[in-house]
Amino acid sequence: MTSNTLLRAARRTFIAGAAALMVGALAVPAFVTPTVAADGPASVADLAEGLLGAVVNISTSQTVKGTEGPGAVPMPQLPEGSPFQDFFDDFFKNRGGDKDGGAQKVQSLGSGFVVDAEQGIVVTNNHVIADADDIEVNFSDGVTLKATLVGTDTKTDVAVLKVDPKGHKLTAVKFGDSNKMRVGDWVMAIGNPFGLGGTVTVGIVSARNRDINSGPYDDFIQTDAAINRGNSGGPLFNSSGEVIGINTAIISPSGGSIGIGFSIPAQLASGVVDQLRQFGETRRGWLGVRIQPVTDDIAESLGMATAKGALVAGVIKGGPVDNGTILAGDVILKFDGKDIREMRDLPRVVAESPVGKAVDVVIVRKGVEQTVKVTLGRLEDGEKVAAGEDGNTDQDDGDKAPAVSTASVLGMTVGELNEDTRKKFGIAADVSGVVITDVTKDSAAAERGIQAGEVITEIAQESVATPKDVMDRIGALKEQGRKNALLMLASKTGELRFVTIRMD
Repeated sequence: MTSNTLLRAARRTFIAGAAALMVGALAVPAFVTPTVAADGPASVADLAEGLLGAVVNISTSQTVKGTEGPGAVPMPQLPEGSPFQDFFDDFFKNRGGDKDGGAQKVQSLGSGFVVDAEQGIVVTNNHVIADADDIEVNFSDGVTLKATLVGTDTKTDVAVLKVDPKGHKLTAVKFGDSNKMRVGDWVMAIGNPFGLGGTVTVGIVSARNRDINSGPYDDFIQTDAAINRGNSGGPLFNSSGEVIGINTAIISPSGGSIGIGFSIPAQLASGVVDQLRQFGETRRGWLGVRIQPVTDDIAESLGMATAKGALVAGVIKGGPVDNGTILAGDVILKFDGKDIREMRDLPRVVAESPVGKAVDVVIVRKGVEQTVKVTLGRLEDGEKVAAGEDGNTDQDDGDKAPAVSTASVLGMTVGELNEDTRKKFGIAADVSGVVITDVTKDSAAAERGIQAGEVITEIAQESVATPKDVMDRIGALKEQGRKNALLMLASKTGELRFVTIRMD
């Protein structure tokens, strides 16, 4: 090979090598030096450092009977003379699981956070401290203080504790506005997962307004920040270091985080905390109605353009609206200026309202939208009333003519509600209407879950008292071109519900 040939080969090698280096140089930054997203922090160290001192570990203990206690493991029955007998005797004796059923201490760990440094107020989950005999709060600097229970709320799973700082300077955090949080916003969780105190995890708000069927006011913030067992009661922070949620639940087939965690929104929790601190109990507003969802069929039968709001299925006797302000069959669209998009919105906004407050309620009654004024009662008092209340509103007894023949309509056989039918189906004396004596299999009524023994009290918001009334109302609806009939049904004990039946 000539010198010129060698030179050309060397040049080709140099150029190829330079190209490879260039490609490598372009590729390296994507892995070695990640580009920081505009909305995501490059580091959360400063934020975490300022918050760790306010987050605490909560240790509880409860005394339960050995073999009688929940979750206790019974002493295994071993063959006489077994070489393992001494081992098992020592093991179960130390845990109170001996043959005599001695008591044992059950311990659990959770998380919490300080909201008032001067008063020593700590917030956590109710399930963290439920049934505990002793509660201790462990701070990040190693100090441990005994805690007393200020109050709990099982409906939102919130508990408030108090410690005596005894000269120990506490660090507190404050609640932020959870309503401002958007899907995709950064959040930080700090807690005590699996007993590993002071653990920081970061993620985003994955979803809002989650209903996980844990209580009547479900409105959870969903996050992918790692939340595990032991994180319960700990805070979920926004990027400003404000508490916008209390971590309380996870979905996980394994028991560990899979990126689906739920936090009680601060907007709900902060009001509960204030009431527990002030009164030692909750004092929620109460409307005194039973409600159900507004389905497309119900909306169509009421002449509503869209399915929205909460349908009043019954008015509780002795409640705030038992004066006729709100009636069964009304649809509540707005409460105290807040839109009621779906049924579950109403209990939450009512509960957050002060007891005794007079509020405007926008309803649809027989197709006409109107506003009524309601003064709220107290839910805790109302629950006692509702416990002994059958939920039946006063109905017009209508025509009590002698017994008439039964009629068949929409897959139902209906008859007069008299002494004989009351006795046959066990229907309470204060229930009025037309009794359903039979439901045809695979009929429109059967598809809606209607059963014999239920009583039709209204059709299209008009009272019925005889089988003829039922036939007349259905015929009138068909003449009006209605596709569905809205029926208000009473159970044997008088509990009301609405159903729609297709008439075509």
